[in-house]
Amino acid sequence: MGTLVAGTMAFKTPRPGDTKVVFEGLFSRMRSGGDRATEATPHPEPTVTRPSVGLALGGGAARGFAHIGVLRTLVKHGIVPDVIVGTSIGAVVGGCFAADQLDSIEEWARRLTVRSVLGYLDLNLSGSGIIRGTHLASALEQGLDNRRIEDLKIRFAAIATEFNTGHEIWLTRGRLADALRASYALPGIFPPVKIGGRWLVDGALVNPVPVSAARALDTRLVIAVNLNSDLFGRGTIIPSHGSDESDEPQVPATKSNGFLSLFSGERSLRRQFLGSKGSPGIPTVMVEAFNVMQDRITRARMAGDPADVLISPRLGNVGMFDFHKAAEAIEAGVEATERSIDQIADAITALSQPYIVNGK
Repeated sequence: MGTLVAGTMAFKTPRPGDTKVVFEGLFSRMRSGGDRATEATPHPEPTVTRPSVGLALGGGAARGFAHIGVLRTLVKHGIVPDVIVGTSIGAVVGGCFAADQLDSIEEWARRLTVRSVLGYLDLNLSGSGIIRGTHLASALEQGLDNRRIEDLKIRFAAIATEFNTGHEIWLTRGRLADALRASYALPGIFPPVKIGGRWLVDGALVNPVPVSAARALDTRLVIAVNLNSDLFGRGTIIPSHGSDESDEPQVPATKSNGFLSLFSGERSLRRQFLGSKGSPGIPTVMVEAFNVMQDRITRARMAGDPADVLISPRLGNVGMFDFHKAAEAIEAGVEATERSIDQIADAITALSQPYIVNGK
């Protein structure tokens, strides 16, 4: 029938035989989303990217060797954290892992005995801590070889407390050994450590399981390790209590032996440190009191900012000073992490985001 011309565009009148072809082309484009380019260009396969993983390692003295088992198990399953934040013993183990020294600290921990632990107790008759901590600090420095936090392959932070202000300090630069010493400087036991003009003590005073810090350092998934969750029955209320017949009468303090007491001072201090039958020593009293406070703070902070996955090693049989039980603590860390692996894998899958290669 000819051609209809409108401006520069020409519309050809279709013949009856062309109708089938027109509709087949239309339906084909509808099936492909209306985009003719899809017929010539195949869809690129989406690639899934894993969320950044942060690991928050809590404090707990000798129980902290469980962190070694946690890290070993995570790595075995292909989960290497992008960020590690640690408090106290959590900072020590996490910092050694970030510095590629996990083998060294595990070997050292497994060699500890009751006698060798006593060798690290360089008691101090004066000063701000009853243990100087120089023996332990020397062992740390020897293994870490003057490493700096900013040079580590894994982003790392140690949590400490500025004791005179209560500020929570995130140590993210400087000498790694200094940061670790500050993070585990339990008040009264170890002297405070001066870093950058601030006197710092144990980070568990303000953040025992540093989930908030790990989340703030650009991590999408936070895995936390709480070393004290297995201590059942803590923090309850005893509504009625008082003395009874089983209580021993209080014995008044004996007189000093004068000049001779100066020579027996260290021996007496060792007895006070280790305690005696039925009576706890000075550090036991201090650490257990500190542990009660740490437990309360942990509950409060993790209720407001919970981890995505919480690993809770069963460490009820490992005391705060049972450093000679490293093998038992490490195994508890392994078992707890194995129990949590499926939950971690599910969390990683849920938080993984697909993206198109080359932006197409």
